Amino acid sequence: MRCLIAIDLKIGEFKPEYAGKMNFYLNLLDEKVKLPEENPSIGIIICKDRDRLEVEYALKGIDKPIGVSKYRIIRKLPSKLKNKLPTEKDIEKGLKE
Repeated sequence: MRCLIAIDLKIGEFKPEYAGKMNFYLNLLDEKVKLPEENPSIGIIICKDRDRLEVEYALKGIDKPIGVSKYRIIRKLPSKLKNKLPTEKDIEKGLKE
């Protein structure tokens, strides 16, 4: 799937205006950044929580592919991810370089 992806991470609950803002971002990407051989851009809005009906009405009529999901904060990193992510020291080293 060759396309650009816009991700908007929100710290609070979903608001209908987020859909309009994402639609704006996707229009910009498709018109100004996307290459001719690429598929239309995709938008992902990640919020602390969302009301399914509110999301449905906010996205109704928007012709761009936009998804809305919620996140969950955890205190401890799952063991299966520990080897896949850089350590704190790796990040510090990368920032210094």
